[in-house]
Amino acid sequence: MQPVDFTTLIAAVCELRSLWLPARTEQVHQRNRFTIAIALRTLDKRGWLEICWHPQAAHICMSSPPPRIPDTFTFSQQLIHQLNGLALVAIEEVAPWERVVDLQFARRPGESALWHLYVEIMGKYSNVILTDANKVIVTAAHQVSQQQSSVRPIQTGQTYELPPSLSGAVPAISEETCRWIERVSLVPGAVGRCLLKNYRGLSPALVQSMVRVAELDPEQSTASLEPADWQRLFSYWLEWLQNLDKLQFFPGWTAKGYTVMGWEVTEPVANTQGLLNHYYTHELNQQEFTNLRNQLMQKLSNILEKLRLKARTFSDRLQQSQGADVYRQQADLLMANLQAWQPGRKEIVLRDFDTSEPVAIRLEPEKNAVQNAQKLYKQAGKLKRARGAVEPLLNDVQAEIDYLEQVEDAIYQIDKYRSTDDLEALYEIREELIGQKILEDTQYLRPTAGPDSTPNFHKFRAPSGFEVLIGRNNRQNDRLTFRLANDYDLWFHAQEIPGAHVLLRLEPGAVAEDRDLQFSADLAAYYSRSRQSDRVPVVYTQPKHVYKPKGAKPGIAIYKQERILWGQPSQGERYLGMSNR
Repeated sequence: MQPVDFTTLIAAVCELRSLWLPARTEQVHQRNRFTIAIALRTLDKRGWLEICWHPQAAHICMSSPPPRIPDTFTFSQQLIHQLNGLALVAIEEVAPWERVVDLQFARRPGESALWHLYVEIMGKYSNVILTDANKVIVTAAHQVSQQQSSVRPIQTGQTYELPPSLSGAVPAISEETCRWIERVSLVPGAVGRCLLKNYRGLSPALVQSMVRVAELDPEQSTASLEPADWQRLFSYWLEWLQNLDKLQFFPGWTAKGYTVMGWEVTEPVANTQGLLNHYYTHELNQQEFTNLRNQLMQKLSNILEKLRLKARTFSDRLQQSQGADVYRQQADLLMANLQAWQPGRKEIVLRDFDTSEPVAIRLEPEKNAVQNAQKLYKQAGKLKRARGAVEPLLNDVQAEIDYLEQVEDAIYQIDKYRSTDDLEALYEIREELIGQKILEDTQYLRPTAGPDSTPNFHKFRAPSGFEVLIGRNNRQNDRLTFRLANDYDLWFHAQEIPGAHVLLRLEPGAVAEDRDLQFSADLAAYYSRSRQSDRVPVVYTQPKHVYKPKGAKPGIAIYKQERILWGQPSQGERYLGMSNR
């Protein structure tokens, strides 16, 4: 993930100053443990200033409104207590070439600042610190004790101090070319690393872009550069410094991230705020998606492994209990042939009542025939009672396995992050597992949207133009089948295979053509556990013939009056480009 460097920070701050000062503070909402959003209102607009101290994605920019969910974080409550109703009157850099900005709040524009919110964009050391007018720390996003850092502890009640000064020379437009070359090439090495090592205010992304636009390789040794190469590189160095001096920036997307210098731009954008908001929202969502998906898959895998072991144990015991009839038959034979018993025998062979086939019966020599028969009756009764106890346990375990396999399949179908819809679908699965007591509600910190939020179904168009909706998880499957579907629609599902519920929406009086049915069946096959198969049996029926058993878990449904089509997952995969995500 590309970090915010000094140049990007200056570009963001420059825009904020020009567009959002002065502004009144109306609200502070903490999105998660690394991000706050401050509601600002100017004379003509309202917006949310997002400040993030994530160790890999620290940034400051205008953002979208936070979700309407409770904010239970202490830090945001402390900020709103001190800043609510005050005016944001200034955003200043605290020192040259430092990635620290000072947001100053006063009662009204033109008055002295009462509070300072220091935003430190410094990688894993990023922080947000609120101080009073005397620079006494009131609260901090991340407090640092003396034991954690003897160099710069950050505790409430202490005086705020700037981070330790950076090493390296200060870049200057006035520096002569020969002196610059001498400094960079003093110790031969890769030109990119030499620039980073010798000067402040640079980042790997900026240096690599600068070197590449100069038609050089960042890994190329400084010893191999010709005078013309040095001159081209120095011209871009000066361009960077001049843009910083004039506060002139050219934000845009590059093949590997973003830039505010206009170098290697594949798509220019209007402003730095939108660029940073889009980039870090996407990157953090993607990171959250990967982490959450791995956590859920690992949790389900562990639980399913234990349940399958339990199911095998119950199956073995059930198989053993099937010998109850054999023991009873042997006991009956022995009681019917008491005259054939002889003292001291360890085995007796008698003819079966029905087949007349010989049946060998083990005997205990010290017991008579009746005693041996009684023992066999007792063993038969014990096994029969065990079967009655084990069968419901096995059924319960198998039902739990079927349910979790369906959840696992839903997660498997959400294989990569494409949009926020994919992340929200995982959040819904997480909430479902918490509701089923499979996960603890404290295991994950970020809340999801409320239960009445609009579901983000997969959406397609059948060949005749009918809408096809597909649930992404059990919660969406239930909502699709039991709340949204009407009597005119058709409901599809892979037959006896975990998978998504698919709904073909039809207008009153409309009749689906065969190609529409096949289209829906192919999608139902693709969004099932049998995605890798060539053909998958798919059932379809009217939604009124689909029922949820009493007490059934989310996503479980039974159906009747169904018809069967053979869906082709490979065809369903081809339709993905037609999805309206």
